[in-house]
Amino acid sequence: MTIKQFEYKPLSHYSYAIVSEGKIAVIDPERDPQQYYDYAKANNATIVAILETHPHADFVSSHLELHKETGATIYNSEKLGADYPHQPFDDGDSIALGNITIKALNTPGHSPDSITIVATEGDKTALFTGDTLFIGDVGRPDLREKSGKMKAKREELAEMMYDTVNTKFKDLPDNAIVYPAHGAGSLCGKNLSEAASSTLGDERKFNWAFKKQTKEEFIESLLDGQPFIPAYFGYNVDINKEGADNLEPSIAEIPFAKKTTASGLIIDMRTEETFKKGHLKGSFNIQAASDIDKFETWLGAIVKPKETFTLVIDAKENKDKLLDRLAKIGYEKQVKQVITLADENLEKSEQLDLADFKKNPDNYTIVDVRNTSEIDEGKFFENALAHPLHELRHTAENIPTEKPIVVHCAGGYRSAAGSSILESELKGATIYDLSDDIEQFKN
Repeated sequence: MTIKQFEYKPLSHYSYAIVSEGKIAVIDPERDPQQYYDYAKANNATIVAILETHPHADFVSSHLELHKETGATIYNSEKLGADYPHQPFDDGDSIALGNITIKALNTPGHSPDSITIVATEGDKTALFTGDTLFIGDVGRPDLREKSGKMKAKREELAEMMYDTVNTKFKDLPDNAIVYPAHGAGSLCGKNLSEAASSTLGDERKFNWAFKKQTKEEFIESLLDGQPFIPAYFGYNVDINKEGADNLEPSIAEIPFAKKTTASGLIIDMRTEETFKKGHLKGSFNIQAASDIDKFETWLGAIVKPKETFTLVIDAKENKDKLLDRLAKIGYEKQVKQVITLADENLEKSEQLDLADFKKNPDNYTIVDVRNTSEIDEGKFFENALAHPLHELRHTAENIPTEKPIVVHCAGGYRSAAGSSILESELKGATIYDLSDDIEQFKN
């Protein structure tokens, strides 16, 4: 059994290809399908099956595009209520892929329509667990209360997850390899490991969800301390239930220009340093300067689905790459235009006098834009006001402006976005970004 794991770091997403006898099954593919085509060509193989473990909330899948381009059959649970051509794949269903047998196992808990894909060849077993079983954790049960055709309350799904963990995997061998859809950094769980795979035996030993506990204890642990839910999650579930449009046509017709002005919401993805030297008034600085920046997550947390905006980029040659990133969460249809900036009508951000701030912190209003779970673990500044970044556009009006405002997070990425939002929302206020100087205030 040959298995290829593909990783998209900004969303901590894993997708997979299984190869046998010149045939490939793709599991939980990301929005851009090109890597799967390239892998098939390199292995002189044909994509014949696409398997979806559930309708994903944190990214848009390319399952429908793969089906259109290759003719491969899409398999998913009938409980999903999919609006695209598919073959139901639930308990008792199986398909052959060369010498490999692929079976479905209904494993609700993260969502009511989640399945685990069980691939066997001889004495080898691989489990593609989607967002049901992670390495060191299980999927959060609170994403389907307000999205999708099949809604379920978090308590109901948490109870389903308890039953899944305690009954669905019991007949599978300890040496079965566990391949999840996400790793550390994903918002689909709270304590995911950095490891990209594990064995079912190790999960039984070390994953908290498998320890002996009552259903009530399990549910309480699962529901406690889950991270925030970005605005785009429900939107992506709905896109994935319908099937997304093909990627390249979706981004090809978005206009590009070099401009000195723009109206409406402006998202500037350039580096914090470049942004602060000159940007259009009212711009939000959500950086996509590196391939590991959490650009998609924070764009989808700050900007609402279907809210239109202008995208400011650093150079024309990066246009398609950056639109590809937007499209991973289905936001390409919201882009009115992509622009680079001319050296006119630009505003600079204020530079903090760090020495004065250290000496006289009470002369400043300090705003902490970290997540609530982080703030609960401890503050860097006792008098800091808690305004998590994903809520900041709506809570900014509650921040006093009599003193200069200093914005901080844990490392500098989010405070760049937060300070730019406050520059836009709090007219006339003095806004500073503490940026990575926060490191000097950590104990």
